[in-house]
Amino acid sequence: MPRRSSKGDVAQNALRVIEQAIGEELKPQRKIVHFPPHKKNPAAVALGKLGGMKGGRARAAKLTPQERKEIAQRAAKARWGKS
Repeated sequence: MPRRSSKGDVAQNALRVIEQAIGEELKPQRKIVHFPPHKKNPAAVALGKLGGMKGGRARAAKLTPQERKEIAQRAAKARWGKS
């Protein structure tokens, strides 16, 4: 296994030598990348909101009180680890 040096890699060493030769520090210029803003399809948003607004209430209305109780008990067992 090669020995590790604390002096950096070859490119860092070359940069350090050049900086010493010219007598000033070179700073790499960073490129700023601008991504276009992500826009959602308004029709898809409206459709998703329409279904999401009635989902849980519609399901609860279809269940009998006994079914709701069983679902709640299973959820409590899963949450609290009771068997």
